[in-house]
Amino acid sequence: MAATAAARTISGLARAMVQHGLLSEHDADALHGQAQTANIGFVEQILLTKKMTSVQLAIFASRAFGAPLLDLNGFDLEQINKEFIDPKMAAMRRVLPLHKRGNRLFVAVSDPANLQALDEVRFKTNLIVDPVVVEDDKLGQAIAKIIESMDQSLKDLVSADDLEVELQTGSSPSEEENPDVEDAPVVRYLQKVLLDAIAAGVSDIHFEPYEKFFRIRYRLDGLLKEVAQPPLVIKDKVASRIKVISRLDIAEKRVPQDGRMKLVLSKNRSIDFRVSTLPTLYGEKIVMRILDSAGVRLGIEALGYEPDQQQLLLHAINRPYGMILVTGPTGSGKTISLYTCLNILNQPGINISTAEDPAEIQIAGINQVNVNEKAGLTFANALRAFLRQDPDIIMVGEIRDLETADIAIKAAQTGHLVLSTVHTNDAPATLMRLANMGVPAFNIASSVILITAQRLARKLCSCKRPEDIPPEALLQAGFTEENLDGSWQAYGPIGCDNCMGTGYKGRVGVYEVMPISDEMRQIIMRNGTALDIADQAATEGVRNLRQSGLIKVRQGVTSLEEIEAVTNE
Repeated sequence: MAATAAARTISGLARAMVQHGLLSEHDADALHGQAQTANIGFVEQILLTKKMTSVQLAIFASRAFGAPLLDLNGFDLEQINKEFIDPKMAAMRRVLPLHKRGNRLFVAVSDPANLQALDEVRFKTNLIVDPVVVEDDKLGQAIAKIIESMDQSLKDLVSADDLEVELQTGSSPSEEENPDVEDAPVVRYLQKVLLDAIAAGVSDIHFEPYEKFFRIRYRLDGLLKEVAQPPLVIKDKVASRIKVISRLDIAEKRVPQDGRMKLVLSKNRSIDFRVSTLPTLYGEKIVMRILDSAGVRLGIEALGYEPDQQQLLLHAINRPYGMILVTGPTGSGKTISLYTCLNILNQPGINISTAEDPAEIQIAGINQVNVNEKAGLTFANALRAFLRQDPDIIMVGEIRDLETADIAIKAAQTGHLVLSTVHTNDAPATLMRLANMGVPAFNIASSVILITAQRLARKLCSCKRPEDIPPEALLQAGFTEENLDGSWQAYGPIGCDNCMGTGYKGRVGVYEVMPISDEMRQIIMRNGTALDIADQAATEGVRNLRQSGLIKVRQGVTSLEEIEAVTNE
């Protein structure tokens, strides 16, 4: 009966894959649901799970639906008639009109069963639409190049002269300070900055005023890169515009402020920004953190856990009670890991409450609370309130003090699953951090069930090249003699247009997943050190961060240089 119900919910490419035996109905239904939750296409979801490659999926879709197959690498994108391209629709629906012949328009798609996208093209162009199947990754790259060629670059979007004329010949000072007065070039410019950042996968945008220049920097894959130096004259206008849409006090420029804003891209997708202002010598520096909830819902497979580590984590989060801690420096992806776990656990029959400072990612079905210490709503007070709200799972943004740690541990001991973060360098040090806060050893031993330490390493771009690394250097980095059997190849960065010359594109998690065993509990009760726990973890086969990173090097995912930079030996 359940299988029949699942069969009714899937259609198109998913249904074809079930009929050809490539997926079970249950798996197809689950992938379809995950794609809808994450606001991405079914093809993208399939590729994320690595069940098929982009080439295999394109060949199957072409045969299953009788649509011609095209390799976009052999197609001259310069010859595309851009009058039929709607950049927003192309990016959101993953459709690219290629060529018009008579009253027929040939459209590149990775999913020929995506009738909604094809209907939109038909409606906008008033032409008969013929789908042409292409590989999804090549389609995404082609759409990005076309959109970039259609639009002006960030640095050239607004000229200094135009802005100075607009500002200098503008309204009276009282009008200029009014947040309701919009300076059109500045509004357009800011919108372009935000959209370019989202398209590039940027995590933070920095607006930085100095005495003689004003610059904008993006943090991409953990590194800051300058992308523009707009005219100095617009720095106050940009700051005011950001503060207006973030609901901050536009008149207050002497103290830091924190706010949020939302950019709606389509009916199905919106991006949240966390905004922070800081008074500096030459104006307000503003940093915008991009919070894309869709990234959280891609699934645990996308985070970079090795299969055995993933199983340990899934086993722990499905326990009825206990404490799971995630540790690592700021910007190491702890929040994403926690919310990925919560997303897995988010079911109608489970009550989940979170206390954060602030709530970065909003997910329906989870009761999220922003702590406000000025108003008296601390982590500890929020936890006390949660325990009166019949919770099943509690997430605490960070355990900072003994009071919060004490309440969280008591919750874990009384039938609740508690997830939280602690700022330490590795998993064994986390237990010592709790002890140093003043948590009794028996409470730590009886409540903590698993600790995950993590870092983010940059992934090599597809332009990577083989590297010959001397065996001595590999052994010094942490490889064993058994690893040097010639069965794998190390790679290093080169740089191309796709990765903007860095040699790296995207990031992957490197993890140390340490379940708390009975032997570790005995060490804790004996007031053992972090080194004692680390030795026991190594005996039990727990890989530390460096060892997990070296696996990524052997897989060709990243370079040895990158792993040595982000992990400690």
